[in-house]
Amino acid sequence: MELSKNFEPAAVETAWSARWKQKGYFSSTPDNRTPFTVVIPPPNVTGVLHMGHTLNETVQDILVRKARMSGFNACWVPGSDHASIATEAKVVAMLKDQGIDKNTLTREEFLKYAFEWKEKYGNIIYHQIDRLGCSVDWNRTTFTMDDHYYAAVIKVFVHLYQQGLIYRGARMINWDVQAKTALSDEEVEHRDVEGKLYHVKYMFADGSGKYITIATQRPETIMGDTAVCVNPQDERYQSMKGAQLIVPLINRKVPLIFDEYVDPAFGTGALKVTPAHDINDYNLGLKHQLEIIDTLNEDGTLSAAAEIFIGEDRFTAREKIVQELDRAGLLEKTESYVTRLGYSQRTGVVVEPRISTQWFVKMQDLAKPALDAVVDGEIKIHPGDRFLATYKYWLENVKDWCISRQLWWGQQIPAWYDADGKMVVATSEAEAYEVYQKTYGQTASNL
Repeated sequence: MELSKNFEPAAVETAWSARWKQKGYFSSTPDNRTPFTVVIPPPNVTGVLHMGHTLNETVQDILVRKARMSGFNACWVPGSDHASIATEAKVVAMLKDQGIDKNTLTREEFLKYAFEWKEKYGNIIYHQIDRLGCSVDWNRTTFTMDDHYYAAVIKVFVHLYQQGLIYRGARMINWDVQAKTALSDEEVEHRDVEGKLYHVKYMFADGSGKYITIATQRPETIMGDTAVCVNPQDERYQSMKGAQLIVPLINRKVPLIFDEYVDPAFGTGALKVTPAHDINDYNLGLKHQLEIIDTLNEDGTLSAAAEIFIGEDRFTAREKIVQELDRAGLLEKTESYVTRLGYSQRTGVVVEPRISTQWFVKMQDLAKPALDAVVDGEIKIHPGDRFLATYKYWLENVKDWCISRQLWWGQQIPAWYDADGKMVVATSEAEAYEVYQKTYGQTASNL
């Protein structure tokens, strides 16, 4: 047999991998040995492994093999993540290519297509893990939509809800207008982009012809303005307390309010307040009890509340509104401006801040043990001089986590509602009726 001059890893590695699996070297069952268990962070079923996965799997493999050779009962569990938004987006695109509109399907019909897609494309990462030679127990392969995993997610959800760590409420969240779903902060990527700053005249309502110039990056949200805000220490506006201004193009009167939040040194020192479309404006609106006018639909088109350009895409509407402002003599100037925008990690569209009723996890109580363990020295971060401050900043400033998504692919939130909107959380429909009876003292006719 002629030997190759060069090492050919494909043939050698494939043979050894097959032998390991045939002999069951990495299979694990509980016995009297001390267990050493690692659950592989499940890669998304939609993708392929990248260098980050390869590094992570290599480190895990070293630790697991070392434990196995040291006498531990080592168990390394492989698996993949159902990747709700990414998978649903790919399935929707596949259906579109087949001439099928997702909106014409029931959830059960859509899930059938989704599981077919997963079976066809979802095994690529398992092949890659195998080719890396990872010493995983293939008998324990788990997908995050498997029945036992699904049940575990529901059980934990109910437990956290009962502990007061999960709640439902209306808050400003990140909204993906293409997927039509809420996003967590971690699913938003921020990029510096060059945009435009539009300087718009807001006329006083007294007919004096005077105005305040306000710079905005988003003229398409002007119709949702419910106040103009200035700093109470700004001498330019001291004589204007109690004044009202006119929202351009729709001629709605809004009050001039005063708040320390506004920086008098920035621009004209005046800020348009649009509570429905900016988190800072939302907080100002709550403080000053301002009306909230949502001028955008869930798909990013202008809603009826906008009064003008109803049904137009937000960016198309922006161009038309700028033209209308210019024609009305209300556009003072336009200048280039570098700004930071959030993009959906999964669909790539610009994310909208949106007030929406969603489910959240209270993070402060959950973050505290993780923070204390590092601060007290129980867990050490290396290199600490580079990452300790970052770790502390993350956990000291953690915000409640939005966990609900408006999708079909993924675990359903175990909440049941009656016709009047009364809600219970339970692991099953039968249990929901029992919880309803205990909670409300009456029997639900239908949940």
